Amino acid sequence: MEESRATEYLVHFGLSRQEALVYEQLLARGKQTGYEIARDTGISRSNAYTSLAALVEKGAAYLVEESAKKYIPVCPEEFCGNRIRRMQEEQNWLAENLPREASEEEGYITVDREENIRDRICNLLDKAEERVYFSCSAVCLEQFRDKLSAMAKDGKKIVLITDRPFSIQGAIIYMTEDRGHQIGLITDSRYVLSGEFGQGSMNTCLYSGQKNFARLFKTAMANEIELIKIRKGER
Repeated sequence: MEESRATEYLVHFGLSRQEALVYEQLLARGKQTGYEIARDTGISRSNAYTSLAALVEKGAAYLVEESAKKYIPVCPEEFCGNRIRRMQEEQNWLAENLPREASEEEGYITVDREENIRDRICNLLDKAEERVYFSCSAVCLEQFRDKLSAMAKDGKKIVLITDRPFSIQGAIIYMTEDRGHQIGLITDSRYVLSGEFGQGSMNTCLYSGQKNFARLFKTAMANEIELIKIRKGER
């Protein structure tokens, strides 16, 4: 198990980095006292007990009353599953009770950071009702293969422009020159995401539902497809 990745993911499930370290120690060693945790992790005894109390409160550990207080971990599947279930219930409540904007934002929005761009791409794909045009490297496409494949099976039009051989049953795929970190995505001829995405890139994209921008972007992508066809002698 990669410690850094495990810690990062546990933080996503509501643990602090120190709590994640203690939780991993419990998983590795089993039932332990706060003293043993402090000794084996190198953190202070007071911090160890504080983290253990937080783990119990958050549902990641149980307290066992013996001659000395000991703690046992809740298995990751149960801990994470409980958190996901509760968050789903809370998401449903918020969706029903929070106020909504009257209409979709039609301005231009800057999306920074790799994980935020990935989330935006996933949300656009999930909400697409009819068609997707996606231009990016094959490495980038691979991250979204399952979603794109499922959409193609559902009868949605999937058109991909990429730089390496790539196959998804039911999708229309055009191969062209190296895409680097550049991406372009348009869904339902309405929502556009364009910019740089991927490890080592600037990871900055522009997102918009502005009609004129979507129209121009769609035209540019259609022209690129026509040029690819001409180069390959398909026209």
